[in-house]
Amino acid sequence: MTLTVNQESELLSAAEQLLTFAENERIFIFNGEMGAGKTTFIKTICKALGVKNNVSSPSFALVNEYQSSSAKIYHFDFYRLKNEVEALDMGCEEYFSSGDYCFIEWPSKIPNYLPKQLISVTIEEQTDGSRTINAERLKNGITE
Repeated sequence: MTLTVNQESELLSAAEQLLTFAENERIFIFNGEMGAGKTTFIKTICKALGVKNNVSSPSFALVNEYQSSSAKIYHFDFYRLKNEVEALDMGCEEYFSSGDYCFIEWPSKIPNYLPKQLISVTIEEQTDGSRTINAERLKNGITE
């Protein structure tokens, strides 16, 4: 699935389309350059899921937890990890196997601990300021 977002007001529609595309999948990895809009898009996905409280980047805490009326959501930012064992030490595998939503920024920092089945989202900033959002379903690390 590929979406183009020209302005921030289009993000909610993109988030809803991503959730529909994902069906029952709960693990999402987000790739993109610094400043591409990963955290902003995750905030909008949380809004689409009904989260009422403030959603912010977990850059220093590594993980933030949010609750909607129907779901628990974990938002990870592994940018500051020194090594992937730190993610294991904080219990990433338990989070990933919880059945709850997990939104993971900088997944390249923990390649050995990522689930084999997930939704991979790549956000690319275009020269005109728009964003291209590509999402694909991965099973056993391979695009379905």
